[in-house]
Amino acid sequence: MPQIVCPACGAINRIPPGKPAETARCGKCREPLFQGRPADLDGAGLARHITRDSIPLVVDFWADWCGPCKMMAPEFVKAAQALEPLVRFAKLDTEAAPEAAAAHGIRSIPTMMVFRNGREVARQSGAMPAGQIVQWLRDAVLALGS
Repeated sequence: MPQIVCPACGAINRIPPGKPAETARCGKCREPLFQGRPADLDGAGLARHITRDSIPLVVDFWADWCGPCKMMAPEFVKAAQALEPLVRFAKLDTEAAPEAAAAHGIRSIPTMMVFRNGREVARQSGAMPAGQIVQWLRDAVLALGS
């Protein structure tokens, strides 16, 4: 049974076989587990999602002062709408959580990293349109099976 971390409260949830993930709600806070938009994470939330989510996690490392990051933000949302619940989408503000960015070797932004089973499986730097993000994820991650 897959484990899904709630983006709202961080609780670990299990989705029973046969129950559609798209409609699943957190057993603790009752918020939807998938909202069709990236979750905003801090360093602790990122670590929890990396180590506990059963599905791939794609994280956009960004900062408010970064023009390309701002241009890519709506594209990242569109990609989330296209691929959730196959992939969890999240954003981490590198200015608010510099230690998390440093721990993952972020040297330029925007940088997207994909984690699966607790480890990094793909990385891409630079702004991308939604279609290219989706294709990159399909080629790099979903082709491997989830």
